[in-house]
Amino acid sequence: MPPAGAKPAEPAESPVAGIVYYCLAPMLFVCMGALVKHLSQLYPGGQIVWSRYFAHFLLILIIFAPRIPRLLVSRRKGLQVLRGVLMLTSTLCSFFALRFMPLADLSAVAFLAPLIVTGLSVVMLGEKVGPRRWTAVGVGFAGMLLILRPGADSLQLATLLPIGMAVLAALYAIVTRMVRSDADPVNALFYTALVGALLATPLLLIEWRTPDLLGWAMLLSLGVFGGLGHYFVIMAFRRASASVLAPFAYTELIWATLMGLLVFGDFPDAWTFAGAGIITASGLYVLHRERVVRARDAAAAKA
Repeated sequence: MPPAGAKPAEPAESPVAGIVYYCLAPMLFVCMGALVKHLSQLYPGGQIVWSRYFAHFLLILIIFAPRIPRLLVSRRKGLQVLRGVLMLTSTLCSFFALRFMPLADLSAVAFLAPLIVTGLSVVMLGEKVGPRRWTAVGVGFAGMLLILRPGADSLQLATLLPIGMAVLAALYAIVTRMVRSDADPVNALFYTALVGALLATPLLLIEWRTPDLLGWAMLLSLGVFGGLGHYFVIMAFRRASASVLAPFAYTELIWATLMGLLVFGDFPDAWTFAGAGIITASGLYVLHRERVVRARDAAAAKA
C-alpha cells in the first residue's frame, strides 16, 4: 500500500497525470510484495528487508546525487529518523506476514492504516473526530476481523503481523504530517531509505545466504519497486490534490488480487472479499466526512 501522509499539493495543473502516477505506485508496491513472497522461500527475512532498503538508498543516490547534501538538511532530524524507524518496522511486519498470507489479504488489511490515523490524530494531533467517523473506524476493524478470522487456524502470531503493519504505517503517517512542511518531500524519502538501510544492516548478522546473479537481481529489484513507488506517490501529490487521489489508492486491491492469482494461484475467498469491501467502504466514508468537515470549517471561517 502507498504510504499515507505524503505532502499534498495544491489542486494541480495536471490531475490526470497525478492519477496515473497514483495508480502506478500501488502496482509497483504489489510487484514488490509478490517478489518478497517468492524470495521468502529462498532467503532469510532480514536479508530481504536489508536488500529492499539498501537498493532504495542506492537508487536515491543515483537519481538525486547532486542534491544529497541538501537532502541531509532538516530542522527536525529526530522526527525524520523516527519516520524511518516506523517505516522499517512496518516493512518487517508486512514482509514476514507475506510468508503466511496471500497478497490480497495483506493489501486489504493495510487499508486499515488511514482509519487508524483518524483515531490517532485525536491524541497526537489534537484533531476532532465526530461519532460518524468513529463508527466508520469501528466498522473497518470488523472488516479486518473477517479477513484475518483470528482463531480460524493455528497461525495466531501471524495474524498479529498485518495488524502491527497497519498500526506502524498509521504512526508513520502521523509523524509525516508533523514534518511535511519542514522540507522537500524528497528529503523525507531520503531519510526513510537511509535509516532503513542503516538499521536493517545488523539483520545480516543473524543469517546470510549468498545469492547467485538472479538472486541479486531479484533482491535489488525490491528497492527499485519500493523506491519508485514512493517517488510516484510524491509526483502524484505534486500534480493533484489529496481528495482527488485518495480513492485511487484502492486500485492496489485489484493489482494484489490479480498478482496473487496469476503468480501464486491464490484467489480471495468470500470472507476476504467481504472484509475488503467493508474496509474500503469505511475508508471512503471517512474521506467523505473529512471533506464535509473541511468545507464546513472553511465556510465558517469566511462567515
